[in-house]
Amino acid sequence: MTGRVAKKAALISGAAAGIGRSIAIRLAKEGARVAVADIDAAHGADVVAEIQAAGGEALFVALDVTDEAAWRAAVDAVEAAFGGLDILVNNAGIALSESVDKMSLADWRSVMAVNVDGVFLGTKFAIPAMRRAGGGSIINISSILGLTGLENLSAYCASKGAVRLFTKAVAIECGRDGSAIRVNSIHPGYIHTAMMEDDCRRDYGDVPTGLAEFGKLHPIGRVGEPDEIANGVLYLASDEAKFVTGSELVIDGGYTAV
Repeated sequence: MTGRVAKKAALISGAAAGIGRSIAIRLAKEGARVAVADIDAAHGADVVAEIQAAGGEALFVALDVTDEAAWRAAVDAVEAAFGGLDILVNNAGIALSESVDKMSLADWRSVMAVNVDGVFLGTKFAIPAMRRAGGGSIINISSILGLTGLENLSAYCASKGAVRLFTKAVAIECGRDGSAIRVNSIHPGYIHTAMMEDDCRRDYGDVPTGLAEFGKLHPIGRVGEPDEIANGVLYLASDEAKFVTGSELVIDGGYTAV
């Protein structure tokens, strides 16, 4: 199989559904050997089967992104199966809607554990593997809410803002140590996933009404689709972006331009 990331080995966290699933399928379509990493083994296996049915190469890796030992094992598994690691997409994330005064410390810490600790741990274990491979690309999925604030989402905003600046700091480290590892963040707007459909039902009563209302927040007039984020990941993962590091790719239909 040939393509824009042909023969590169990729690990995507949170790849069993939503944006992560689209990223895994897109990279595989362009020739990457993909590790579908998630805590959801059943849906992760479905993604692997879909990739393999299309002629791609994939495996499932069980991964709780808050668990240091799980990250070590996941990276080891990718190196054993594919001979190295070239691409890491830190995609797994959770959100919590609550005002600061009503939020528990446990809830705050749960968001930070997945959204910040997970990115740190993935990066920590990917870098040595990528050095062994001669370089690589780390892509951290942040959010428009890593650039702007929103009421009742302070924990999420804080976590995604941390991902943005963590990305830049690590990009400098990797750029100056000669490791040929690039580190960038992507900042999606509202994206049409199953999780967002739940938000639509909660906030507006049904999915079509919710999608229309959330779409109004974007000057382009609609919410995004998962494959539109996957296309951005593909660019940053490919050698087309070999001079791009420490950057933030905003894919938000104009949300942050307002």
